[in-house]
Amino acid sequence: MRGLHADTGYLMYRLGLRSGQLFNTFLQESGLRLRHYALLRFLATSEGALQRELSTRLGYDPSAIVGLVDDLEKLGFAERRPSPDDRRSRIVVLTADGRGFLRDTDEAGLRVTNELLGPLDAAERETLHTLLQRVAEDGLT
Repeated sequence: MRGLHADTGYLMYRLGLRSGQLFNTFLQESGLRLRHYALLRFLATSEGALQRELSTRLGYDPSAIVGLVDDLEKLGFAERRPSPDDRRSRIVVLTADGRGFLRDTDEAGLRVTNELLGPLDAAERETLHTLLQRVAEDGLT
């Protein structure tokens, strides 16, 4: 019988949990969680998105997206605006305050990543990142 650490899927699961714990700890002061941060990061790469698109792209339940966007709106980090393509729909966009929050958290995010990947040298980190991107692009789209 193989041990748990011989199972790549289990190792990825455990590292994902650890990464989430570290990110949630650093986000705790702001009152946000990793799910909020992921949504903000996604919005930073777009001109806005429908809530159903956010649900699909981030892999979150649609009802969770509503609450996350509500939280971010209360903080002034995101807002709902009429969609330019369909005035009946609303898109979620990142605000200037949301961009500022992301800039302010960049260094802390790097510290979390460095703590998690501490045993790896720079070349190994780059290789890991490249491999994870390839798996994610194939498996999470």
